[in-house]
Amino acid sequence: MNSKSIYARLYALSTGILLSLVFQAASAQQSNTTKQLSLSEAISLSIQNSKQLKVSQAKIDEASAKMKEANERQLPDLSVSGAYMRLTQPNIDLKFGGGGSGSGGGAAAPKVNSAAYGMANLSIPVFAGMMIQNGKQAAKYLATASKLDAEKDKEDVMQNTIAAYSNLYKAQQSVYLMQENLKQSEQRVKDFTNLEKNGLLARNDLLKAELQQSNYELLLMDAQNSLKVANLNMNIMLGLPDNTQLELDSVIFKDVKSTDARGYAEFEQLAYQNRKDAQSLQAHEGAANANVKMVKGEMYPQLALTGGYIAAYIPNFITITNAVTAGVGLKYNVHSLWKNKTKVAEANAQLAQIRANESRVNDAIHMDVFQSYENYLLSHKKMDTYIKAIEQSEENYRITKNKHANALATTTDLLDADVANLQAHLNYAFAKADALVAYNKLLQAAGILDQTVTK
Repeated sequence: MNSKSIYARLYALSTGILLSLVFQAASAQQSNTTKQLSLSEAISLSIQNSKQLKVSQAKIDEASAKMKEANERQLPDLSVSGAYMRLTQPNIDLKFGGGGSGSGGGAAAPKVNSAAYGMANLSIPVFAGMMIQNGKQAAKYLATASKLDAEKDKEDVMQNTIAAYSNLYKAQQSVYLMQENLKQSEQRVKDFTNLEKNGLLARNDLLKAELQQSNYELLLMDAQNSLKVANLNMNIMLGLPDNTQLELDSVIFKDVKSTDARGYAEFEQLAYQNRKDAQSLQAHEGAANANVKMVKGEMYPQLALTGGYIAAYIPNFITITNAVTAGVGLKYNVHSLWKNKTKVAEANAQLAQIRANESRVNDAIHMDVFQSYENYLLSHKKMDTYIKAIEQSEENYRITKNKHANALATTTDLLDADVANLQAHLNYAFAKADALVAYNKLLQAAGILDQTVTK
C-alpha cells in the first residue's frame, strides 16, 4: 500500500471523526432545547425581559432627573465672564473746563491699544413667590407617579405572562388529548376493519369510524400548530431561544380548585387601598396642586442676595482690582398681573381634569373588581360542572360501547359518545387554565397580584 492511499484513508477517517463530533454536538444542542418551566420562573423571566418595563424604567429615570433639576434651582447662580480686546489707535480729545493762564496745551492723551476685563456674579435666591418649593413638590409627585405607573405595568406584565402560560397549557392538553383519542380511533378502525371483513359490521359503519379518525387527525394538526404558536409566543415573552420546547408545571393547575375565602367587599376595599393607577392619579393631583401654586407665584416679586467681583486692565489708562460688590436684588414682572391669569386658569383646568379622572378610575375599579370576582366564581362553578360532565361522558361512553358490542347501539351513537367524552375532558382542562387566569385577574383588580404571586 503506497503512502498516498494511507494518507487518503487517514484523511477520510479524520473527516469522519470531525463530522461525528459535529453531529454529536448538534444533537446535544438540540437535546438541550427542552426546558422545565414553572409559573414563578416564567413571571421572573418576563419581568427581566419585558420591553414595556424597560420603557417604564426610562420614565422613572427621567422623572428622577427632573426632580434633581427642581432641587438644584434653589442653589446659587454663579457666572463668570471676561474679554480681551485689541483696539486701533483712537483719536482722543479730552476737554477739561476751567480757567487758567493762556499758556501751554493740555496733557498728551494716553495711548490705548488693548483692554481686558473679567467679572464674576453670584446670586442666591431668597424669595421667588414659592415657585422653587412648589416646583420641587411637583417634581417629587411626578417621580412618585412614574414609579407607581411602572408598578402597574409590572402587574400587567405578570398577568399577561399568567395568561400566556395558561394558553400554552391549553395547547399542550389539546395535543395530548387529541393524540390519546386518535390512538383509540385508530384501534377502533382496526377492530371495525376486522369485523367488516368477517361480515359482522356494515361497510358504512367502518367508513364512519375512518371519517372520525380523519377528523381527529385534522384536529391534532390544528392543535399542534396552536401549540407551536403558543410556545413561540412564550419564548419571546421570556427572552428564550425560539427552538426552546417548554414543559409546564401542571401541578399549579390542579391546585387551582381551592377557593379564596375572601368576599367581594374585601377585594374591593383592597383595590381602593392598593391599586397603583388610583395612587398614580393621586400623585398627579398633588403635582397639579403644586403647579397651580407655582404659577400663582409668578405674580410675586423675586428677592435675591447678589455679589460680584470686577477686574479690568487698560494699558496706559486704568487698572481695576479688588472691586467687590454685594447687595440685594429685587425683580418684579408687572405684566404678570394681567398675563398670569390665563396660566392660572390653565393650571386649574388641568387639576380639574385629573380630579375627574380620579372619579372615573374609582368607578372603573368598582366595575373591574366586581366583574373579576364574578368571573372567578363562575370559573369554579364551571370546573365543578365539567368534573361531573367527565364522569357522565365516561360512563355514557362505557355503556354505549357495551351496547354497540351487543348490537344494541349504532356506530353513530358510539362515535358521538366518543366525541362527547373528548369534549368533556377538553372543557375541564380549559376550565382549570381559565380558573387560574381568573383568580390572578381578581388579584390584579384588587391591586395585590405582585404581593401574592411573588411571595
